[in-house]
Amino acid sequence: MLKVTCLGATQTVTGSNFLLQTKSGKKFLLDCGLFQGPKKLERRNWAKWDFDPADIEALLLTHAHIDHSGRIPKLVKDGFSARILTTHATADLCRIMLLDSAHIQETQAEWESRKRKRQGYSPVDPLYTSEDAEKALGYFHPVQRDEMIPLSPELQVRFRNAGHILGSSILELWITDGDEEMKVIFSGDLGQRDQLIVQNPQEILSTDYLFLESTYGDRNHRSFEDSKEELLQAISYSVQAGGKVLIPAFAVERTQEILYVLSDFHRQGRLPEVPVFLDSPLAIKATEIFRQNTRDYDQDARTLVSKGQDPFDLPNLTFTSSTQESMALNTRAGPAIIIAGNGMCTAGRIMHHLKHNLWREGCSVVIVGFQAAGSTGRKLVDGAWQVRVLGETVSVRARIFTIGGFSAHADQNDLLGWVGHFRNLPKIYLVHGEEKSSTALAQMIRNKLGFEVHIPLWKERLVLKPRQEVEEIYAHEPVETDLSTTAFNTLVDVERVAKELKKQLQSKEGATGLDEDEVERLQAMHQELLTMLRH
Repeated sequence: MLKVTCLGATQTVTGSNFLLQTKSGKKFLLDCGLFQGPKKLERRNWAKWDFDPADIEALLLTHAHIDHSGRIPKLVKDGFSARILTTHATADLCRIMLLDSAHIQETQAEWESRKRKRQGYSPVDPLYTSEDAEKALGYFHPVQRDEMIPLSPELQVRFRNAGHILGSSILELWITDGDEEMKVIFSGDLGQRDQLIVQNPQEILSTDYLFLESTYGDRNHRSFEDSKEELLQAISYSVQAGGKVLIPAFAVERTQEILYVLSDFHRQGRLPEVPVFLDSPLAIKATEIFRQNTRDYDQDARTLVSKGQDPFDLPNLTFTSSTQESMALNTRAGPAIIIAGNGMCTAGRIMHHLKHNLWREGCSVVIVGFQAAGSTGRKLVDGAWQVRVLGETVSVRARIFTIGGFSAHADQNDLLGWVGHFRNLPKIYLVHGEEKSSTALAQMIRNKLGFEVHIPLWKERLVLKPRQEVEEIYAHEPVETDLSTTAFNTLVDVERVAKELKKQLQSKEGATGLDEDEVERLQAMHQELLTMLRH
């Protein structure tokens, strides 16, 4: 039995946070992200926890994006002191992202305090500080993908590749209750198949329960090739008009994908002679982490590296780390491509570039990622002719290009395809999606796959119990893993299948369940395993 309380990413795409409680009362957290978007949603970040942070045995982190990791420093500040289990690449990325998030919290608190002081009110404290973030980083405990990790006598976890961003993971959980075993999967954020840089999401074939993201559950992305061509159109339009191309991009994955594509355009001779500026200290640091983690690349990216090429570099690329360099871009004459954070246009340097360029004809704004309801980016996508930017109302005369093919999230077809690999009938809980998106995906899953689907509410508590015997079989991609890892995981899965078969044979119904041919196959498998052991 496992109790799951949905404390975030329910009928919204941010604030991922799930409290897991075993039958013995041990508590674990899965993700601890910031709520982002409208103020009503962001106020949840300041609310009291629905548990005592000091009681948590471990935190399991799917990936580094702030909507999954951004409240970890607050959790530590409020008493958490256990291990944070995640992949090596996620731990590397969190080192820069949580410190950056803390800096933003401190800056926002300072700005709000100055305003309140002028109004005669007392100052406010930040949600957490850089010191809190540094302390939190000390609890990170990187683990290897595909290893079985015991968390307690009742609970084991395995991190599998989610194909979303560098280091992102699907979490497989096994819960033991006496002779019964139950499996629960949290998909985390799933990536598209065949997207740049990272490997495809791991296919998994069985589970009792699945918590599935549904960010793009109601739509499909444009093809990647069409999206690249549209990006080239936006660049050509502004270069010819003498304007700037603004690309609000998330510092992790999206920025590196854009650099990868621009570099590819340059190698093909298709990129106009235009300066490219990466105007995000966080994205600059993240790009260096990507360069250091080639083990997580897909085959195409590895091939480039083997040829001595940097997938994220091109001759006319400039990193603008300082504030002064960033400000100078807005007084610089002529066309330029400016990639700046943040991705939803709610803060960061992109806001200054929007303020100086949105009202200019000839400017392009290229939206390449999900835009949450209420964000400035969402308003631009929805066709607003005016938006509020840094306290000013700015007219929108720039061309807005919405290019979905660059999304790091699986679309509806990807999600249906991934879920369609399950050979049993798991119950599915749709999370990490706005209500419209989750509802559309739920209907598609019911109609096409026949699975039972539920969309949890915020703070809904679910009690999960074993539903049926589950055959543990896993798909592997040999090209993406070394032989020893593949062999080890296969052996683990064989052990689990054998355990379930033994239980069946010990029951009255199972005693007559095998025929002579099946017994012979078992004997042959036994001999094959003995032969492997001798060699």
